[in-house]
Amino acid sequence: MGTFCSVVKFENLQELKRLCHWGPIIALGVIAICSSMAMIDSVLWYWPLHTTGGSVNFIMLINWTVMILYNYFNAMFVGPGFVPLGWKPVRKRFLKMKNSQDSVYLQYCKVCQAYKAPRSHHCRKCNRCVMKMDHHCPWINNCCGYQNHASFTLFLLLAPLGCIHAAFIFVMTMYTQLYNRLSFGWNTVKIDMSAARRDPLPIIPFGLAAFAATLFALGLALGTTIAVGMLFFIQMKIILRNKTSIESWIEEKAKDRIQYYRLDDDFVFPYDMGSRWKNFKQVFTWSGVPEGDGLDWPVREDCHQYSLTIEQLKQKADKRVRSVRYKVIEDYSGTCCPLNRGIKTFFTSPCTEEPRIRLQKGEFILATRGLRYWLYGDKILDDSVLEGVSRIRGWFPRNCVEKCPCDAETDQAPEGEKKNR
Repeated sequence: MGTFCSVVKFENLQELKRLCHWGPIIALGVIAICSSMAMIDSVLWYWPLHTTGGSVNFIMLINWTVMILYNYFNAMFVGPGFVPLGWKPVRKRFLKMKNSQDSVYLQYCKVCQAYKAPRSHHCRKCNRCVMKMDHHCPWINNCCGYQNHASFTLFLLLAPLGCIHAAFIFVMTMYTQLYNRLSFGWNTVKIDMSAARRDPLPIIPFGLAAFAATLFALGLALGTTIAVGMLFFIQMKIILRNKTSIESWIEEKAKDRIQYYRLDDDFVFPYDMGSRWKNFKQVFTWSGVPEGDGLDWPVREDCHQYSLTIEQLKQKADKRVRSVRYKVIEDYSGTCCPLNRGIKTFFTSPCTEEPRIRLQKGEFILATRGLRYWLYGDKILDDSVLEGVSRIRGWFPRNCVEKCPCDAETDQAPEGEKKNR
């Protein structure tokens, strides 16, 4: 896959600021604790300079750490790839689109001053349209998308494997040290039984502090194995279908829309190649460079390049129709967990990085989806006052607003609201 320096390309030193975020700080801290404690404990349990097995064990630990960090920094600094600013679609002969410009089938991003290419979405955190966007990951402080999807997924695979190896070392170290102390007394022998027959002796004390540190590292390793392993399973599931997390959600909404309006047609996801191996090769390649340019994608025979974007436009129009207009009756500061809005509102705050919006009494909101105690929507703005601001959207407490009289007569409800009643 090439050397580390040839893959990780810094546009400028500003990229290093990605490390100054709680996600990378915690992730790198967990890697450092588990790796360093595993290497220290392996010296106690399996001294690497005396046996072939010990040397292999120690080299594998170093190998896990290097590969995990390699893919982690690739995912962080290489990034997902962004749609060029001002991008417009270029008509190609093989597209079966007649009597219309291709831009009609695409959404326009006012921030990037460009059309959203197929499979791309605008990220509020990155403030750019991301090619084949899967999600914005706080652990790498970057988006997961077209260019770094493979590196991110490999990181999700290698991290649990390395943690399983480290957890095994932690368990064996604590077992041998405790067994040694129980056999010879707490104040006599300070080293491993197996190490007593070796020369020179690895003199590393294993007291209460070392035991507590090893137990803490074991907890981190097991927690990481479960949490990251589940993320890897989810990523592989969508990769083998040649989808992203966002596209899976779009497909679910397409099925709901067709069922809601009782339409005869059916939505077919255009990028599934019909074979798991072909879908797998769309992300993972021997060169490490994904196929294509991130703007044009191979599609099924019964679909075309804009099948998904047309469905997105239909869902966007449907959302406008089914949205509900609310009037703000009490001010809301925009805090994540407001203490003055009630205990239930405080403890049911949406677990997401989506923003909260400040509300002032008298403003109007168009709610598009909601939970029992929270709503999500767009603030209705006066363009003459807020020039250049296209929309302000986010979550807000339900008890800060009331339904407008014109909408109260209808039976419409924001998406997800009826399900939570």
